[in-house]
Amino acid sequence: MTDLMRQLRGNTFMRFLVAGAVNTLFGFVVYSLTILAGAAVWLALLAGILAGVAFNFVTTGGYVFRDLSPRRFPRFLLAYLLIYLVNLGLISVLSPWISNVILAQAIVTLPMALASYLLMARFVFRGPR
Repeated sequence: MTDLMRQLRGNTFMRFLVAGAVNTLFGFVVYSLTILAGAAVWLALLAGILAGVAFNFVTTGGYVFRDLSPRRFPRFLLAYLLIYLVNLGLISVLSPWISNVILAQAIVTLPMALASYLLMARFVFRGPR
């Protein structure tokens, strides 16, 4: 087993980065396609989040935190609602300077990913498993 594989197996944050990259790419593609189809920003962002919630619960809960307990799902949904609202707010704040909402979403992706990790680690998947 390579050193990278050992790091991924033993480090929750490293696993989160891998799963997060897949989850983020999926959500960003859905968001971008929805924007290009003519939807409003709030709807495109909501579509991206809703399309990824079940998939993300499996990757984040199962792969990252090693916990797919259904009792975690309500907190997972609450965390995603908060992520959605903050994300939408950040895009609104950036919109006077950046007219391309796909670019604005790309800019807020990293801070939202970090916020998401903190929410998942400290609110959703914390404590006894």
